[in-house]
Amino acid sequence: MFDIFWRAVAIGVGATVSMDIWAIFLSLAFAQPRPNWGPVGRWVWHLREKVFHDDIGKAAPYAHEAALGWAFHYLVGIAYGIILVVLAGSAWLNTPTFLPAFILGIVTVGAGWFLLAPGMGAGWAASKRPNPMQIRALNLVSHTVFALGLYGTALLIR
Repeated sequence: MFDIFWRAVAIGVGATVSMDIWAIFLSLAFAQPRPNWGPVGRWVWHLREKVFHDDIGKAAPYAHEAALGWAFHYLVGIAYGIILVVLAGSAWLNTPTFLPAFILGIVTVGAGWFLLAPGMGAGWAASKRPNPMQIRALNLVSHTVFALGLYGTALLIR
């Protein structure tokens, strides 16, 4: 059981690293801005008061919000790795297949669209941003990369 847990944690970390490498690639190849985890950290810090903000930038700053945002990013990735192993079953660890990872990767977009984005003031699925369709497309691609990271890491550690 302990081995299964740590393998699930590693799968979540590997998938999150894959997503971060993808963000670096987008930045270098297409001048796409890298994710800024500071506002996410601020949002996490203020969760004890409220979930949905009109503009997270107007909330009181937190001294370590970037670090908290990065930690939250990786903790969520780890949680998704654990959820994948729980839903797919521990036998999946020995013979991983892409479909369960892909399904979870796409489903996880919902957390960003329906919790994080409106929580930070961007509206449902970034509807209050000037380029919501571009953001949504990038979210879907990034979470597909995350799914590839889940699957690839599972293959590496099986």
